[in-house]
Order: sequence, then structure tokens, then C-alpha cells
Amino acid sequence: MAKRRLRTGPTAALPAKPDAAELLRIVRLADPTARTEGDDIVASDVRVYAPVEADADLAGGELEKVWAVRVAAEGPLPLDYFDRYLAEGLAFRLKGLAVCRGEVSDPADAEGVGPAVIVPVRPTAEELAPLLEPDEDDEFTFTAGDIRAALVPQKGQPPAAQELLPFATELTAIELRGEEPVKLGALALELSEALNGLVVDRWRFRVEAAEELAPPAEES
Repeated sequence: MAKRRLRTGPTAALPAKPDAAELLRIVRLADPTARTEGDDIVASDVRVYAPVEADADLAGGELEKVWAVRVAAEGPLPLDYFDRYLAEGLAFRLKGLAVCRGEVSDPADAEGVGPAVIVPVRPTAEELAPLLEPDEDDEFTFTAGDIRAALVPQKGQPPAAQELLPFATELTAIELRGEEPVKLGALALELSEALNGLVVDRWRFRVEAAEELAPPAEES
């Protein structure tokens, strides 16, 4: 694959070659219908190319060895930036870096961001009351201690939320923000249980356990 395409990205630059089955498992967290096609993975009109060994300078010299997984849109995206989200989400879970438009970034470095709970119907303040306190100045924001939450109408349809779509009347994301990923994850899972929703990370990958939101190196 041309080096120029890897640098243009979106590309996940990984420190080790990922196992094919593990790569498919992770992509299916973003799109449960993802399938293999030859050595590649196809998910919602996005192709995740098989890993190829690349020069270390692809990741700015940050990794001793680099295995590149390029992601390319092949049709209309179900969600804005879904191709970039796939590359960044893969990099996060596989302890790598993301490359997009020639820029290298570490998805684990972002601060002040968190997961979202996707629910099929916009919840009322009364439904949220057991877990969130309303903001007196804004009907769309809530708090839980040092965690902030906001109700955001969901633009597009995240493939991870497909199971909600047959019942959805107003697909809504409850976006959580705070400094402690595992704490955010625990609250998100409580909200999803109470509201019949599901938890996704900021790249719209499905989350099953709060610890999945912490960078892999920080897992206990």
C-alpha cells in the first residue's frame, strides 16, 4: 500500500501486528455486522485494510515498530467521521497511535471527554432524576457530582446502536464528561440499564465494562 495513503489516513499505527480475529472482534464493537472480505474487514461501507508493516516515521518515531491498519470509506458514512472514529478507536484499544491527514495523535491523551449512553427515546428529567441532577440554567444539561451530562440529539445512526433503531423515536445521546474514565463508565452503564440504552465510547464503539474506557496500559 502506498505510503502516501497511510499518511493521509485515517490509519491506526500499532506497535504489534494484531490478530485477525481480535481485529474483527474490535471492529464489531463499532458495527456488529462487520464481516471479513479476503484479508480485509468491511463495516458499513468502510473498509479496514489488513495490517501492513510500515516505517517507524509513519508514527513520528514514537513506536519502535509500526503495523498500519488503514481505514477507507467506500460509500456514504452512517455517521460523520465514522472512518476516522474506527481508526482512532482501534488505535486506542491496541495501544497505538492514529494518523490522519499527516498528523499523528494519541487517542489515549484526550482529556475531558467521555462515553455516551444512546437511548431510543429522549429521556425526561424525571427519568434521569435517580442518577442525574438537572442544571437550573439549561434543560439539556445535568450533573452527578463532578460529572456533567448533556442530552444531544443523535445525528446519523451509529452502527453500534442498530439494535435500538427498530424502537427508536428520537435517538438521543447522553454525553458524559469528567476526568475519571472508569467512574464515567460506571455511571454510563447505570444509565443504560435504567433507560434501555447502550453505552458507547467517544468513537461510538460499544462498551460492556467501565474499565474499557481506561487506556489499556492503565487497566488494573
